[in-house]
Amino acid sequence: MKRTIPLFISAVTGFVLIATAFIPKFVDWGNDAMAWFNLLAAFAFVLGGGNLLKMQLQKISAQQPGWGYSAVTLIAFFITLFVGLAKVGVHPNVNFPEFAWSGDYLEEGSVFWWFFEYIFTPLSATMFALLAFYISSAAFRAFRAKNTEATILLIIAVIVLLGRTYASEWLTGGFSNEPIFGENGITYSDFKLDHLTQIIMEDFTTPGMRAIKIGIALGVASTSLKVLLGVDRSYLGSDQEA
Repeated sequence: MKRTIPLFISAVTGFVLIATAFIPKFVDWGNDAMAWFNLLAAFAFVLGGGNLLKMQLQKISAQQPGWGYSAVTLIAFFITLFVGLAKVGVHPNVNFPEFAWSGDYLEEGSVFWWFFEYIFTPLSATMFALLAFYISSAAFRAFRAKNTEATILLIIAVIVLLGRTYASEWLTGGFSNEPIFGENGITYSDFKLDHLTQIIMEDFTTPGMRAIKIGIALGVASTSLKVLLGVDRSYLGSDQEA
């Protein structure tokens, strides 16, 4: 029974959500199911925070390598949690001035907004900026011209990388619009790196990404049916019946 009931609830909820897209009378049921989902997600956030505390405290207690970062993580976690829950620096809503906490915790000027705007956003930008160098380094190590396919991939990667930077203007900015063959044929400017990058991204990458997304959608649909029909029970912790 401890597995049958969760399987039944998952199947009924899943089919109700699918039916909401085709049967208007099921829309209210779907809204109720989503409300329950948001409620369960709130509990999941609490469990996730508890697991974060447990793992980081164990690392600090054992003084494992990098335990100082765990201490910084916990300090930042508690400060952000307090600032967000207490709505520090938040002004009352104009419609409810008598309630001090009626304002939005993300309103401009609040402490939580300040943390997000001047700490989280710059750190995120820094991480993405460093990621560009890691990607370039990984591409240089991975794209070795061992065969024809690898050589083509290496050339295309170099064109796209250069075409996204100022190097494209520096290297090919002087290409003119004069035709190479005939009056209405290909011009020298067609071989600018930024133009070649645009062609690669729009004419080759976009169709490939669409094909991949279609394959992912089919995979999601098949996996979802397996879960709804009780074939895949991995979310219960084991595929075996207890």
